[in-house]
Amino acid sequence: MCVIERVLPAGVVAEESFGDASHDPASVLFPEEVPLVARAVPKRQREFATVRLCARRALGRLGIAPAPLLPDRRGAPQWPHGTVGSMTHCDGYRAAVAARSNEVASIGIDAEPNGPLPDGVLDIVSLPRERVWIRALSAHRPEVCWDRLLFSAKESVFKTWYPLTGRELDFTEAELYADPVSATFAARFLVSGPVVDGRRLSGFSGRWAVGAELVVTAITVRGPSAPAPPRSVDVTPRNLLTDP
Repeated sequence: MCVIERVLPAGVVAEESFGDASHDPASVLFPEEVPLVARAVPKRQREFATVRLCARRALGRLGIAPAPLLPDRRGAPQWPHGTVGSMTHCDGYRAAVAARSNEVASIGIDAEPNGPLPDGVLDIVSLPRERVWIRALSAHRPEVCWDRLLFSAKESVFKTWYPLTGRELDFTEAELYADPVSATFAARFLVSGPVVDGRRLSGFSGRWAVGAELVVTAITVRGPSAPAPPRSVDVTPRNLLTDP
């Protein structure tokens, strides 16, 4: 099983790579994609090519023919008609996921090294109450870098939010809580949320996992034809601090 598959529901397919393709990146990219990284350093070119190979393999498992995956004005990849997807990359890891848009309205994934955030970053990306549960869980479960998990989960929130709204979302516009028992997290929007299938969402719920020296997170918003998900776990600050 892929590392990222541990946090994905049925109906979402994933492909991953723990290294970059050895061949020339331009040889595996579509002509429209090549200019996007023509001036980038070789490392960035290889990373770009490999994560798109992962995306095309994932789409292929849905029966979708290979096609260019071009960014929009904000840099978010545009997926073929009838599909949704998400990509992630960090040192030594690339992954992409895809699903049918009638089953999944939006999806966001992120992978990060399971190590502490650089000094000063947590204060930028977190809210005061988030720092409270990070300190509490770090004392009880030090094998998980909870500050990095928060960062990863907020990246997944943005990647899920943006295709639904076309708007930016700041790190401080969603408040997150992570449940160490169920390996889930909940994000509560502090601004008006997106409308999906006629219903305005007040937040997202997601899953997290740690493995292969990575922390991975994913959020899946189901589409109109998907079956109702099982009842989600109630994630509250009280549970987090008393039941680590």
